[in-house]
Amino acid sequence: MIVALGGNLAGDYASCEALLEAALARFPQAELPVVARSSWWRSAAWPDPSAPEYRNGIAIVEAHAGPQAVLDALLRIEADLGRERGARNAPRTLDLDLIAYGRQVIRTPGLTLPHPRAHERLFVMGPLAEVLPDWRHPVLGRTARDLAAEAVVGLDARPA
Repeated sequence: MIVALGGNLAGDYASCEALLEAALARFPQAELPVVARSSWWRSAAWPDPSAPEYRNGIAIVEAHAGPQAVLDALLRIEADLGRERGARNAPRTLDLDLIAYGRQVIRTPGLTLPHPRAHERLFVMGPLAEVLPDWRHPVLGRTARDLAAEAVVGLDARPA
C-alpha cells in the first residue's frame, strides 16, 4: 500500500519535516507498519506560490485492514496531529493520501483508488520512484519512474 504524506504548515512542531516524522511514528500504532519510505521532497505551494513551501514524501505500508479502514486510520492520524480541513488546496499541516492499495481499482463516493491525480504530480511520483521505481500504476500500467518523468504538476519538486 502506498501513502503520500505532505504539508506546508508545521503546526505545533518545529518544522514540517518534524510533523511528517510524527505522523509516520503513529502509523505502527494504527496497525500500518512502514516497510519503506522516501526522503522528504520540497516544492512550491500550488496554486499560490507565495504560501509556504511544501514537504512531501511516500511511505510503503503493510496493511491487514481493507482500504476504507486504512483511509479512516489515516484521517484519524491527520486529525490527531491538528489537521483542520479548509478550502481546497489551502495551506495545511498534514495531508495523508492513500495512493494505491495493491492493484485494487475502487471508485466510490468516499474512496477512489488509485488516487485520481497522483500520477500527474512530481511531488508524489518523484518520491515513489525513489523507493519503488518499477511500481506500475494499476490503471495506466506505467511505472513510477515514467510517471515522474511525465508529471505536469509540481515540476519544481526535488529532494529537500
